[in-house]
Amino acid sequence: MTTITVNASRKYNINIGDGLLANCGELILKVKKPCIAAVVADDVTDALYGKTVKKSLENSGFTVVSFVFQNGERSKNLETYSSLLGFLADSGLTRTDLAVALGGGVVGDLTGFAAATYLRGIDFVQIPTTLLAAVDSSVGGKTGIDLPQGKNQVGAFHQPLAVICDTSTLDTLHDNIFADGVSEAIKSGIIGDKGLFELLESGEARAKKGKIIEASVRVKAAIVEEDEKESGVRALLNLGHTFGHAVELLSEFSVSHGSAVAIGMVIAAEIAEKLGIAERPVAGRIKNVLEANGLPTECSYTAAQIANAAMSDKKRSGGTINLILPKKIGECVIYKVKTAELKYIIGER
Repeated sequence: MTTITVNASRKYNINIGDGLLANCGELILKVKKPCIAAVVADDVTDALYGKTVKKSLENSGFTVVSFVFQNGERSKNLETYSSLLGFLADSGLTRTDLAVALGGGVVGDLTGFAAATYLRGIDFVQIPTTLLAAVDSSVGGKTGIDLPQGKNQVGAFHQPLAVICDTSTLDTLHDNIFADGVSEAIKSGIIGDKGLFELLESGEARAKKGKIIEASVRVKAAIVEEDEKESGVRALLNLGHTFGHAVELLSEFSVSHGSAVAIGMVIAAEIAEKLGIAERPVAGRIKNVLEANGLPTECSYTAAQIANAAMSDKKRSGGTINLILPKKIGECVIYKVKTAELKYIIGER
């Protein structure tokens, strides 16, 4: 097992290894006394791993209650959030109790936001079961839900008590779901780890999943430690996301998050080359690594459509929006653009 410590406002460990689900109760017991543990999962992850997690928690002295909702981004909404809060209250959870997010990014975001707001804050643990959650969303304390107007429009910063990443859970993922996580790992490489990017250029991510998770987590942990609440450099983690979220919204979430971010990274790289910010052939290398890992590099939406949808992005401030643009592999910059000019910049890439 590899352990990476995140020194944020709450110091916590990210545990990475094979077969950790069966011992999750013991790992949580190191940071939390026995209490009520509300395990939150979607119907897919509950069927696969719910019994194992419940047994481990109960063997460690926790009283387990379970909340299960329908799989998919469309469930990350106010209705599911409200139902979860009601469940926590009906189950008698107090401030000394615990929520456990068992699943991918949707489960982690929803559970974390409920934990941040129920009784003004209770502890929660992230148990990511997708590569995307393992390399990105389970780390850093960003939690939230979607509104019809845009992704993650309601949320809070709430660091987990621990992250337990059992790499064996990734073996059950379909290729397209696994590729979503590779997209975020590629993003981490472009932002701050040239070696990680080069590791992914082979297109053999499954065989290197442990190294990929560890390297991605180290990139994100370092940035979160420097800027926990995104007042500066943490914005770099949004590479591909402003345009990616726009693509998700335009597609009514039929385009997955990882695929949308992949498209968004290509748009950002092409803009960076057009503006003379990026060293050529950055865009070409990014396209190649995405294609090698089964990810899309283009979409059918117009520059105007993408620009309009991006107006709901959280990176917008008044009449400007921050774009994250690659300068070279391993280095990105924050580039401020007037919102009125966005569609022209996208169209001119």
